[in-house]
Amino acid sequence: MIRRLIGFTALAVATAAQAQTEKPKLLVVISVDQFSADLFAEYRAHFIGGLKRLSQGVVFPSGYQSHAATETCPGHATILTGMHSGRAGIIANNWIDQRIARSDKGVYCAEDETLGKSSRSADYVPSTLHLKVPTLGDRMKDANSAARVVAVAGKDRAAIMMGGHKTDAMWFLNPRDTTSFETLAGRAMMPVVARANATIAAALAKPLPPMKLPPLCAARSRKVAISPTKNVGDGRFARAANAKTLFRASPESDAAVIALAGDLVTDMKLGKGPATDLIAIGASATDFVGHTYGTGGSEMCIQLMALDARLGDFFARLDSARIDYTVTLTADHGGHDAPERNDENAMPDAARAAFNPGKIGEEVARTLGLTGTVLAGTEIAGDVWIASTVPLTLREQAIAHVKAAYLAFPQVAAVVTANELKATPVATTPPETWSLAERARASFDPDLSGDLIVMLKPRITPIPAAVAGGSSYIATHGSPWDYDRRVPILFWRKGMTAFEQPNSIDTTDIAPTLAALIGLPIAAGEMDGRCRDLLAGSASSCP
Repeated sequence: MIRRLIGFTALAVATAAQAQTEKPKLLVVISVDQFSADLFAEYRAHFIGGLKRLSQGVVFPSGYQSHAATETCPGHATILTGMHSGRAGIIANNWIDQRIARSDKGVYCAEDETLGKSSRSADYVPSTLHLKVPTLGDRMKDANSAARVVAVAGKDRAAIMMGGHKTDAMWFLNPRDTTSFETLAGRAMMPVVARANATIAAALAKPLPPMKLPPLCAARSRKVAISPTKNVGDGRFARAANAKTLFRASPESDAAVIALAGDLVTDMKLGKGPATDLIAIGASATDFVGHTYGTGGSEMCIQLMALDARLGDFFARLDSARIDYTVTLTADHGGHDAPERNDENAMPDAARAAFNPGKIGEEVARTLGLTGTVLAGTEIAGDVWIASTVPLTLREQAIAHVKAAYLAFPQVAAVVTANELKATPVATTPPETWSLAERARASFDPDLSGDLIVMLKPRITPIPAAVAGGSSYIATHGSPWDYDRRVPILFWRKGMTAFEQPNSIDTTDIAPTLAALIGLPIAAGEMDGRCRDLLAGSASSCP
């Protein structure tokens, strides 16, 4: 009996080891928008569904979006390219390009501005144009045309930056009212997506009563005043019929995205073909909830519990289909709570930006004897551009004066110029040790980035109080600080030996790690990240 038990145990161990060394049939890569390492740590012990499963795999709780421009587009651009966002050509969600012909010089990272339609218009065209490098899915298609690559997300920029240029299917909630799925120009509607859109429309046609408030979330439910007319913290996502504006910032949005992802796996028979397939999923609701209500309160709690449940349903669906799949979950960036709640919770140094840089350009212009302004825009933080109308002989003086003017604001931590960043090597040390200039360098593109990069001090939210009182957004991200840079990176596959590594890794490590898992060679220098061994013990999943 004992010998039989020992033999059975040895066979089980050998089978598990073999499963870990064979190529998975489906790569599932999930980005939870604004899912910071802090949120993961706060709720980890309470997950009971899909996030619990992933927490029992290979866990890197201190992953990093190591760049300074911690926004949605740059963050998603790192996950499946294996490259820092600057190298990928994605410096921010939006930037100014004074060379383009149209009067609106603002460019959105996921548009094709050559068509002349502003990203602020209702008919702009989502595009992969600005992604300069291949994604893992692109490389898989190049290596084996039988591989299928699919992307589905709550935001066009999430699907585009993770899916890449050669997807077999790409669907995202439309960027205008975010209540139906659309795709890139020239692609046909799929019946499975038409059904998904009909399901959303039917749900929206009915009022949504307040969502259930679990005891965990009841303990976090407390009203916080953002302004005399705006409160958050005790909401439960109730909405009237056809209240489309409330859909995206609620668990309903993620539920629609994850359900469509499952339908696409079934409809396209992903994981059942001769080659490994990939589906990239961008769950965007956590970001909209964080912006609208902050990262605390009942709203975020309900959202994360719902996401946990929906991911559990999705994994159960893959299990029932008997697909051999590997899951990677991370985030495009973290997030910072509303300063008002931070102030109430022992963090009184959290504050909103209390300065207006709009006058800087005019003041510097007068100093240099120019009319108008020397700035192309009035950014509180991030990229700042010198207007193309400034004579070349005065540009360096203008940059120096603008830098000094920003640094005069007490809430500004640092200002680095484009020339300083060009002379800064891309860092290869652990990301938590990087200087502010090194963080800015990782999301810097000399052809697109501003003439200066402005970084605010820790816990300063670049949403002024006057705006927060009337805006739907009360909290945000985008800083070079670790609450925005740190994200969980989780890997799971059936039969793998779990372990946790608390030391930092970079989101650029995800693509080379998955490439090694499926035997896809990556030449030295092609990616900024490095393969991370997912096999506990002396064996290695890296070449």
